[in-house]
Amino acid sequence: MKMFAQAFVAISELHPNFTHPKVAGIVIGKSDVRSFPDRKNSGVDRFTFGFTIKDSPDFFINVTAWGNDGHVNGLASSFSVGDCVTIENPLVTNKDLEKGDKFCPTTPSNYRLLVTEAHSRVSLCADMDVIDRLLPLLHLPVKDSRDFYSLGDIVANGQKLDGSVINILAAVKLIGETKHFTTSDGRKGQRLEAKLFDDFISSFPLVCWDVEAIQLVQALVPRETADAKISFDSFRSGMVATVNSKSIITVNPDTREASALFRYAKEMSESGALDQDEMAEDMSVDSISDVFTVSQLKQKAHECPEVFFGITYSFISKLDLDSSVSKVVRTRCSRCKFLLTEDVLSCTNQLCPGRDQPFTATVGFDLLVDFTDHTGTLQACSLRSPVAEKTLGCTTEEFTSLTDDERTAMKWKLLLERCKIYVKILPSTKTKAGVRGVILACSVADPGEVKQHMSALLH
Repeated sequence: MKMFAQAFVAISELHPNFTHPKVAGIVIGKSDVRSFPDRKNSGVDRFTFGFTIKDSPDFFINVTAWGNDGHVNGLASSFSVGDCVTIENPLVTNKDLEKGDKFCPTTPSNYRLLVTEAHSRVSLCADMDVIDRLLPLLHLPVKDSRDFYSLGDIVANGQKLDGSVINILAAVKLIGETKHFTTSDGRKGQRLEAKLFDDFISSFPLVCWDVEAIQLVQALVPRETADAKISFDSFRSGMVATVNSKSIITVNPDTREASALFRYAKEMSESGALDQDEMAEDMSVDSISDVFTVSQLKQKAHECPEVFFGITYSFISKLDLDSSVSKVVRTRCSRCKFLLTEDVLSCTNQLCPGRDQPFTATVGFDLLVDFTDHTGTLQACSLRSPVAEKTLGCTTEEFTSLTDDERTAMKWKLLLERCKIYVKILPSTKTKAGVRGVILACSVADPGEVKQHMSALLH
């Protein structure tokens, strides 16, 4: 019999004939607690939840806990995905693919473990040697690293994949806010939507309904650590991926394919291409009505890490129009939006999905501006074409033909006036303020309108 750390039975060696086995593993998946009426005791509910543990690159097993409310909820709250646990005296039983195991992650083991309050004990592992051996397993996908769909594959196949359980390799672009709701029969629920991307699709929705899945996804850092590979299983009609009870999410996986996606995601984030994609998804400025001071924009961004929109009456306090033209007007690949140097004949992004196709590029304004009011300054906000062209009142071709003095004059026209700025605010770990702004529209404000709104804000 294979053993490790002198005390634990390996998952690959588990068998129903074992008495009092002791197993150690790292938790790679976990479901919410649910209750069911006890068929033996009328009016009494039984509680249960499941989790999946792994102790080697190739072997993992599902575990189901049963008991009363206090025991099961207490046990469920004692550990999370990523923790190493020991399970003493579980019941090793055959899988039942027609019942409970039908809704659990697919595992290579022929068995599953049952733990009960009377006979079993689950606790956090305290053996550092065992923990050090198990932790790297958290970054090894449970499926073959080549067995996945790209987001492009999903979109291309469309309805053919409706209802299918599949594996996906993608990076995290944006994480929304958890929405809480109450169903018609009084049950409380929650929903979180994140956006994924890869080298073919710039934005694809991922929906989580379970508390455990939501907590795991919320812990990810979008964009800046876009190497986070999400390997999960469910897909439903309408081109939306859903995490369910069969899903296993592998964060920062140690695979060649994920490393390639990491490099692409990092380049996209640093080049500003993800901002370009976001601008295409922005709401109409006509539907934006909430007015903020700069300090209120920052405060709301810290209190609510979800994207929001607003209007601010501020001065443009930094606008480098009189720097070199190459810093104001930039060229990007039409397909991957990668930032390119002037006069290039091909995209320099090694992971561009259009490298085998004829090269096309777009030229536009690409500025970082600051805006300021009496409450503070929001720095490094994106002002890009076509919004920049409307704000400045000229095209890129007209701008490049201006003299240095004419560019400086254009700059001071905006710096001297209070502007009405429509802005999109996003969380960011790259800025001191912890937020980023994308300007959706900007024009010199009407003095009467400014007075009215500033008076309302002060009161």
